[in-house]
Amino acid sequence: MSHVNSKKLDIVIKRAYENAIPEDGYRVLVDRIWPRGCSKATLKLDQWARGLAPSADLRKWFGHDPKRWESFQQRYRSELDTEEKREQIRSLLSEADGRIITLIYGAKDQEHNQAIVLRDVLSHLHEG
Repeated sequence: MSHVNSKKLDIVIKRAYENAIPEDGYRVLVDRIWPRGCSKATLKLDQWARGLAPSADLRKWFGHDPKRWESFQQRYRSELDTEEKREQIRSLLSEADGRIITLIYGAKDQEHNQAIVLRDVLSHLHEG
């Protein structure tokens, strides 16, 4: 058993428009585009992981249409399944250094967004 991954990874998902609190831990924006109306000071980010956001083509295709959710998840997971993306994920986990990770996203839809998929991918990579 790996000592690195023995601690449970705690990942929270939060809209960019919710207030930052100290309990958020390591705050990571996971959108390709900066959330409208948010300032750097308001977001209080530790990292902007643009490279881990869905591609522009995938984001436009999905359009937060719940009917496309299942397919979006599969396509987004495929985008994340490259050595380059896995390295970015490992780097994010390393920089968080055991703190809670809060994935920040701008979408209105709280049930169908990339942060949900990314949380699962981060958790599985951490466990694996």
